[in-house]
Amino acid sequence: MKYRPSSRTRKLAFGAAAVVVLGGMNAPAVYGFAESAYHDYTINKPEYMARYGHWDLVDVPKQYQINAIHAALLHTGKVLLIAGSGNDEKNFKAGTFQSVLWDPVKNTFKEIDTPKDMFCGGHAQLPDGNLLVAGGTARYEKLEGDVTRAGGAMVVKNEDPDAPKTLPKGTVFRGPSGQEYVSQVNVLVPRAEKKFAKRGKDKKAKVTVTAGQARVFVEAKAKGEKGIANAAAQYEIVGEKGADARNHYGLATKLGLDKKDFQGLKEAYEFDPIAERYIPVDSMAEARWYPTLVTLKNGKVLAVSGLDDMGEIIPGDNEIYDPKSKKWSTGPHRYFPTYPALFLTKGGNLFYSGSNAGYGPADKGRRPGLWNPDANTFKPVPGLRDNDQTETSTSVLLPPAQRQKVMIFGGGGVGESHRSTGRTAVADLSQDDPVFRPGPGLGRGTRYLNAVLAPDDSVFTTGGSKDYRGKGASDIHKAQFYDPARRSFRPAADPEVGRDYHSEAMLLPDGRIAVFGSNPLFADRANTTVAAFEKRIEVYTPPYLYGRTRPKLGAGPTEVRRGGSAEFAVPAKASVQKARLMRPSAVTHATDVEQRSIALAAERHGGRLKVTVPRDRALVPRGWYMLFITDGRGTPSQARWVHVR
Repeated sequence: MKYRPSSRTRKLAFGAAAVVVLGGMNAPAVYGFAESAYHDYTINKPEYMARYGHWDLVDVPKQYQINAIHAALLHTGKVLLIAGSGNDEKNFKAGTFQSVLWDPVKNTFKEIDTPKDMFCGGHAQLPDGNLLVAGGTARYEKLEGDVTRAGGAMVVKNEDPDAPKTLPKGTVFRGPSGQEYVSQVNVLVPRAEKKFAKRGKDKKAKVTVTAGQARVFVEAKAKGEKGIANAAAQYEIVGEKGADARNHYGLATKLGLDKKDFQGLKEAYEFDPIAERYIPVDSMAEARWYPTLVTLKNGKVLAVSGLDDMGEIIPGDNEIYDPKSKKWSTGPHRYFPTYPALFLTKGGNLFYSGSNAGYGPADKGRRPGLWNPDANTFKPVPGLRDNDQTETSTSVLLPPAQRQKVMIFGGGGVGESHRSTGRTAVADLSQDDPVFRPGPGLGRGTRYLNAVLAPDDSVFTTGGSKDYRGKGASDIHKAQFYDPARRSFRPAADPEVGRDYHSEAMLLPDGRIAVFGSNPLFADRANTTVAAFEKRIEVYTPPYLYGRTRPKLGAGPTEVRRGGSAEFAVPAKASVQKARLMRPSAVTHATDVEQRSIALAAERHGGRLKVTVPRDRALVPRGWYMLFITDGRGTPSQARWVHVR
């Protein structure tokens, strides 16, 4: 694999010379250079890498350097990076939406045609290996001072029981005072519902008609305050006459110049890793921006939360995708803030750790707990310290998944708060009445931390920032491993690149960890220089890949059933301590509810290793997994892809 040397590595050759120069010169600039060069010399020594690991920058051709907002590992071993418009309104207005497919082995890149703005959508791994991508951006936010035309939600009514009504983008609504508003998207208004009651004494059947309705975002034709409407009113549809004019109309309570939030998309797609293209599927009932997509025990996918097509947080209307029919249906009703971290647990419950990405009031939907989506019941899990700072925190289902422990790392206050916490905590969901117990501290307040499960049962954490979106040059250039067995951290080599908002990290099939993206607000401590999106890809090679002989996992089947076994070739004298099935990541906004590490029962028979997959479908959702074996030191094999049916 081809890498571009980091600035540290490029200075390595000067390390020894710098030390000599330092002895004969007494200049601060020379001293600073020498100190840096000696540091680079140290971190590239074999014994240092064997203890702390090593970082490398990937050589990415300029045309493939994108604003990676989302990252997903596919069962082909390639990584799908999705930018959409990449948090760049110019790209949005130009219709420039990007996805790139990266092969980490060959270090090759491929541009993928991206049909919609998938920026800030949701994604989940499907049983057949496709990636479901749903939602995204229909409109960028407008801050109060930037809003030039009054606008807001218009409820469109249809009192015709015989036919639905389609109103194209650009439909004009006129109010009682003559003000006119223009719809910004197409809208389909269902037909009215006609019901017949039983005949009364007058022998006549009573008929009631309930109007069909749909919402659409409208903007005033007139700029500025002339377009403001502060009172509830009925709006006629310009151009409609007779019965159509009577049956079809709009209603709005307020159309103002206040801030307009991002608006979501209803569209959904499956990305086919073999064909390497997006395939359109049934659209969601709700538009969603910042949704979480979580796999259920039956292999279906639940879409939760998000901002709708009005820019308002969805008040608990969730829906379920069926990979067989490619259709959506109504899901259990429950409110969550955007991008809630939901983990599938034994029995099929979903655990909400409290982690989320931001939109929503501070006092609603932020309490951690166990949600039974079938019965739609919610049992709070208490004990979390700094529970008002779960926004932009990170959560993982600790390895192995059988232990049913979820850990939360860091986080910050709601919105653009400067507050952050270094708190960690673990909830043991195997207990009848689980509570959060304190874990070791991170050492400083940390938002946007990336956390990745490793095949040796550790959790690798890297990056983050102390302040909101790295304000005040607060990016944290630190990495470490959390050991669940010892309940402690151990240090890792420091990354060169700072990572905060819109960054992602994931485990690769060869045991390395790739890190993408970062979208800080400012590039300096004084917060005066606007920062550029971080397009560099950095790959971390853990200590377990230095100075050790890796166990080899040889030929074996590519499919295995839950509750079934499979045999793989292994060298007769090789040490095999553990076997793990690891679900590939689909990560964005510090949220990765896909990754999980499942312990397999393993038996040696000479040159064969027999592994058995647990039967619990809530523990092992159907789909593709990386199968790793590790020796007594935790050294992992290269993964083999296995499809669990």
